[in-house]
Amino acid sequence: MTTTAEAPAKKRSLPWFLEFYNSNVGRKWVMAISGIVGLGFVFFHMFGNLHLYEEPARFDEYAEGLRDFGEPIFSRTLILWIARFGLLAAFAVHVHAGFTLWWKNRKAKPVGYERQQFVEATFASRYMLITGVIVLAFIVYHLAHLTWGLEFLNPSFTRGEARENLIEGLESPITAGWYVVANLALGLHILHGAWSLFQSLGVTHPRFNRWRRNFAVGLTAVIVAGNVSFPIAISTGLVGS
Repeated sequence: MTTTAEAPAKKRSLPWFLEFYNSNVGRKWVMAISGIVGLGFVFFHMFGNLHLYEEPARFDEYAEGLRDFGEPIFSRTLILWIARFGLLAAFAVHVHAGFTLWWKNRKAKPVGYERQQFVEATFASRYMLITGVIVLAFIVYHLAHLTWGLEFLNPSFTRGEARENLIEGLESPITAGWYVVANLALGLHILHGAWSLFQSLGVTHPRFNRWRRNFAVGLTAVIVAGNVSFPIAISTGLVGS
């Protein structure tokens, strides 16, 4: 009596979006789209903080307006928390996609090719991993310092007093210096990211290169100039309580 061999079990396929994400193209798309979300947040965060240079009450009104956004249709802070979770998700997939792409490329490329790429790359692109780590550390510090108000970082923190917390938190030249260094690293990260996101999305025609370069440089300059001005203005006494 003959027996028929059983057919091997078919490997279960992943959902299409996970299959797409597992490819290099998919991870580059995720990097680009989550990067756009991050760029939008960084720009509007900087723009909103410019209220620091207006009369003192305006900054606190701005901070309170973020919590009230969407009222009376939505309950207070609901939109703010939705935005926070959305940003957290975008940030998490950006970090994961970026690190896994870097790791795969590091394992796949021969040493000679890596050296050739290093010579041809821009300064900003060479240090994307390092600037990314600095930005990650800064985000955690910034949240603990001025959002959560951890006592050992900002002992005079008072919930609801956004302008006062910002000024007292950045009066120390050492803390202000760390904010400046972190924002310069952020600028390098944005410079390469704003340029390369178009390539990741397939916009690679040479006639767009000048526009892409101008966009990346201009956006970086505006964000860095605005963000760096806050700790400098506070630590030097140009803006005070």
